[in-house]
Amino acid sequence: MTYRTVTPRSLAAAGALALSLAAFATLCVARRIPMADTLVYRAEGAAVVGGTDLYGFTVTQWQLPATYPPFAAILFVPTTWLPVDALKILFVIGNVALLALFVRLSWRFAGLPAGPVPLLVAVAAGLWLEPVFQTVLFGQINLALAGLVLWDLSRSEHALGKGFALGVAAGIKLTPAVFIVYLLLTGRVRAGLTALASLTGTVLLGVLVLPRASDEFWTRRVFETSRVGKAWIIDNQSLQGLLARLLHTPEPGTVWTAAAVVTAAGGLWMARTAVVRAGSESWGVLVTALTALLVSPISWSHHWVWCVPLLAVLIAEGRFRTATAVGVVWTARSFWAVPHAGELDLRLAWWQQPLASPYPLCALGLLVFAGWRTGTSAGTARAGSGTVLPAPRTGSGSGVSTSAGTG
Repeated sequence: MTYRTVTPRSLAAAGALALSLAAFATLCVARRIPMADTLVYRAEGAAVVGGTDLYGFTVTQWQLPATYPPFAAILFVPTTWLPVDALKILFVIGNVALLALFVRLSWRFAGLPAGPVPLLVAVAAGLWLEPVFQTVLFGQINLALAGLVLWDLSRSEHALGKGFALGVAAGIKLTPAVFIVYLLLTGRVRAGLTALASLTGTVLLGVLVLPRASDEFWTRRVFETSRVGKAWIIDNQSLQGLLARLLHTPEPGTVWTAAAVVTAAGGLWMARTAVVRAGSESWGVLVTALTALLVSPISWSHHWVWCVPLLAVLIAEGRFRTATAVGVVWTARSFWAVPHAGELDLRLAWWQQPLASPYPLCALGLLVFAGWRTGTSAGTARAGSGTVLPAPRTGSGSGVSTSAGTG
């Protein structure tokens, strides 16, 4: 039997994590965080159990409604089994555990060595990234959904049921469905069709258990973007939110539609190019994630937990200055510093606009960077071998070196 020696570095890393968790717990107690989204999930589960109108209630002081498909409400039924305070504690502990798992998946996805010291430090620091912090604070499920998608996409191309977890994530919240398009565009037809079948299964289960709610959601509620929240407030870090604030209008209309179509087409094309021409699965996945968050009508700041694998990939490639800049953007919380009470979000001066929309601006810059990087990598590979193929994966679980208010 062999024993690992506890080194000063590992003790320091464990201490940093303990300090980070203690500081976060103290903040939660001091602010008496309401964890509003957890309460919405519980209300959804209660509506399923009680047979009441799933899309007819609002809860919390912010009058939040249910916005997810009926399948999600079915999964939320167990939240009704615990008292509210116990449920909040469980969500905090669960999200911290999910962060640790997400960091581990991101490390493997990026091809970084997964020693205990860097992982402990990454979890300690990652808790204070604004999207992660808000996810835990609101009691959201962003880390769970992103983790499902990243785990599934990191598996071997021939892994049994590859795509199934992605389809389940899309069935809970529709945004991950963009990754199904990504799989099909990059030639992973079997995985893409598996994900599509899995998504279809979640819809059919919802129809079977909640037929009236399913009819209401898929014929009406799915098109009601305003039900999720106001698109122009600074909490919304999507392309639509950026344009609404920039143009000083709550409805950017055709300007946003055109920008979203161009961004979606360009982003998915770049994602395909990253995989097919440059053999970079990591940038293919990251570009797809950034594109989805940009073109979604509403991407609350806590939806951007994909900054975790983004940072891991940048570090793995030795782009430390870029990683530092990205880390600052997703930690600074600059949009909370601008006036945002009432409709002040629509009256921001030109110099306040970058502070109000850091995530979409950074994401657009990263898409340009990814396009440049992909083109450079593809050109180098062509010069060396004449053919570029996706990097091979080894092992069933290995990666390659390469999601709110309740929205």
